Amino acid sequence: MAAGPWQAVTALVDQIRRALYDYVRSQDHPVTRDEAAEAQRISRNLAAFHLDKLVAAGLLRARYAAPTDQPRGRGRTPKVYEAAPGCIALTIPERRYDLIGEILAQAVAEDPTDARSAALRLAGHRGVALGRQVGAGGPVADVLAELGFEPTDDDELIRLRNCPFHELAVQQTELVCGLNQAFVAGLLDGLGRTDLHARLAPTPGACCVQIRPA
Repeated sequence: MAAGPWQAVTALVDQIRRALYDYVRSQDHPVTRDEAAEAQRISRNLAAFHLDKLVAAGLLRARYAAPTDQPRGRGRTPKVYEAAPGCIALTIPERRYDLIGEILAQAVAEDPTDARSAALRLAGHRGVALGRQVGAGGPVADVLAELGFEPTDDDELIRLRNCPFHELAVQQTELVCGLNQAFVAGLLDGLGRTDLHARLAPTPGACCVQIRPA
């Protein structure tokens, strides 16, 4: 399972670990444990410990490879480290602008003359795919919580306290809320929850979508 942003942020609290991370990111080649230890003037074992913690947090990736500037010698191929692709973002409450951005970009690419309709369709498809990935019968509240919706159950009504697309919803309310509803409806479909229905119910300070019994 991929590390979450909290784990990544926590991993960088340690000063030695942060210095090692910054050093590896600044290099144009994979870094060995020996090189990292020498650069930070610490022992090789201590460098290895912190580098592997950064790998576990998803900030670095590791593999075994011989340095390209040195002849291959006898013995074990050294472990090297390099920055993991992508980025880590932490927002409180959680936002998922990457998700809606992907949907909108794909919609424009597929149907520039009617990107709105394409986006609604794609949002539903993305929700269905995610629901099927989790598996039929999966816990709805847990899946919604993982996505940042902060769900609460109230007499068979699932309220979503947080909108992962808040800033965009403020600027383009009708469009973004429509995409949100299509996505959640698709998610329920993918989870096989035909007993539940996602409907628009704008509420100040909360998500515009509520989930009720169908």
